[in-house]
Amino acid sequence: MIHKAALPLSIAALSLAIMLPANAQSGDMSGGNTQNSGSMSQPRGHHEAMRMVPARAVLDRDLDADKTKDGYEFNAKLAKKVQLDNGPELPEGTILVGKVVKDDMNESGASKLALRFTEARLKDGQVVPIKATIVGVFKDNGDDPNGYPVSPGDEVPNSWNDGTLQVDQISVMSGVDLHSKIASKNSGVFVSPTKHNMTIPAESELALAIAARHHGMKGMKGMSGMHCN
Repeated sequence: MIHKAALPLSIAALSLAIMLPANAQSGDMSGGNTQNSGSMSQPRGHHEAMRMVPARAVLDRDLDADKTKDGYEFNAKLAKKVQLDNGPELPEGTILVGKVVKDDMNESGASKLALRFTEARLKDGQVVPIKATIVGVFKDNGDDPNGYPVSPGDEVPNSWNDGTLQVDQISVMSGVDLHSKIASKNSGVFVSPTKHNMTIPAESELALAIAARHHGMKGMKGMSGMHCN
């Protein structure tokens, strides 16, 4: 399969906040914010990120910031199977259930759309509570440079790793930015500085960092079957 980069994405505009343990940081990677060598503290989201794995999923419908309200439910389908580090294998085609929620990062803009994935529904009926962070989004391009169709979910490889705790992806789509943090309860927030009719189109590919929720993970209130509000 030939992969092609999403046309609206400018690599130069993608800002990834790479945050590593104190004993592994250098001045260049920390952006000048070095920690004391004797400090044992870890950046927020570090322990959660250590349990997360990369995944790719395809949005099932348009998400219009003007038409969706808090609690609006949507789905995304896993493009490939994912073996959770702290849970079961999620087969290809597993449905990830998400909701439109309030922005817990207080981003500013003319239009905002905050999303939170809460669970994975397997074809056998099993429900796995999950935590997922959106680390990239790519509009469906339809076909490759030779004119052959590209299946949704095969657009761009997900290169996320557990050293990336924050994503600020500028102009993921025309006039739309993505902001997300591993430490946030939400999966991410899409912001338009100027547009009031912001829409994330169906069959957009979402690059995710994903883990099963357990008692020890932030925001988890119980095991299977429990929903995050």
